Amino acid sequence: MADTHPLRVAVIGSGPAGIYAAEALVKQADGNVLVDVFDRLPTPYGLVRYGVAPDHTSIKSIARYLQRVLEHPGVRFLGGVEFGSDVTRDDLLACYDAVIYATGAMVDRHLGVPGEDLPGSVAATDFVNWYCGHPDASGLDVDLSADEVAVIGVGNVAVDVARILAKTADELRATDVPEPVLDLLGGSGVRHIHMIGRRGPAQAKFTTKELRELGALPHTEVHVRPADLELDPASAALVESDRHVRGNVTVMRDWVGHPVEGRPRRLDLRFWLRPVEILGTDRVEGLRLERTALNTEGRVVGTGEYETLPVGMVLRSVGYQSVPLPGVPFDPRAYVVPNEAGRVLGEDGAPAPGEYVAGWLKRGPTGVIGTNKADAAETVRALLADLDGRAREHPSIEGLLEARNVRAVTYDDWLGIDAEEIELARSLSRGERVKLTSWDALRRACRPHTP
Repeated sequence: MADTHPLRVAVIGSGPAGIYAAEALVKQADGNVLVDVFDRLPTPYGLVRYGVAPDHTSIKSIARYLQRVLEHPGVRFLGGVEFGSDVTRDDLLACYDAVIYATGAMVDRHLGVPGEDLPGSVAATDFVNWYCGHPDASGLDVDLSADEVAVIGVGNVAVDVARILAKTADELRATDVPEPVLDLLGGSGVRHIHMIGRRGPAQAKFTTKELRELGALPHTEVHVRPADLELDPASAALVESDRHVRGNVTVMRDWVGHPVEGRPRRLDLRFWLRPVEILGTDRVEGLRLERTALNTEGRVVGTGEYETLPVGMVLRSVGYQSVPLPGVPFDPRAYVVPNEAGRVLGEDGAPAPGEYVAGWLKRGPTGVIGTNKADAAETVRALLADLDGRAREHPSIEGLLEARNVRAVTYDDWLGIDAEEIELARSLSRGERVKLTSWDALRRACRPHTP
């Protein structure tokens, strides 16, 4: 007979993957579960809050759905608690029947070229965190004085970065962009943006919807070179067979030969170029690129033809990767926690009892936000099948946190931050909210605990 005590599960990460896992637990366990969702930040929603571009308000509205999960009586939010220091893997395995790791993919992949560490060479994750108001990026030194900027990458994040650079402060005033960010964007000297992909237009990773948004920018001319849209046989076959690729190429062909209209900003979408060196002494002064082609095996190779762009800033957006969690198995080549259907695998290849993984940390940075829902449901099915309703006695996580003088941020505390951001927007005559950006401001806005 199953234990009458509810199962206790800790979820590490309060982004979509973590909250969808909490939702799946509540639904699949028929209420016989208590879920604690941990995050090192005092704010929930992860990528929805700090990764979705501020002008994509329809996508950001997913937070309202995630909010309902956190408000379920069987789910608790415990923010401001850092895994690995405030609580360890062993702590959580002692205090819970199971742990689900769902911390996402938090850092950019490196280009691996000389000059990558020069001032003015910025990871897209840092730049996105900055304009999205992440507290880790509140002190980031962003210099937008350069006339020309290069964005390396042709995925949706690169498109977001280029679009934010191309927009005026007035166009972003109704969004939740922090006030200091809005001020800096308002004084931006950027007039020419180069968006660069090492493969061709048929291999670009952006969606057609995001691509069309670039063409709708009222103050920016978008240009594509006819030679960049010439397709090799394999790419032409891809255009014919894949509706998504066909849509992208159709949009870009419409931009070829656009007349110069005298708009204040220009965006050049470039293909078949790879960075070989970021130039400069004290900061970025240029970007050296090599023309590329596909060999007979479909691999990108250099052609020995070079060009240099006189850019004063390089934004690197060539993919995200996860980072290891202290004590948790990690595959350093695939940048994921090794797993089978969400069950964490130990060094011996066997499932690690009580440990599970969901989201990008499980499968790599693929899919859209909604992909995490089915992914989390699979992990939870494995977890519940393994536990089979067998809860056990365990020490209190509350007692452990109190003994370490760690004050967790509750959901009610978060509502205090939420209310202050809404009030800040009202006082500035802006949109629905304006984000607080510093750790101190976020902590001050937390509602005090009530007895």
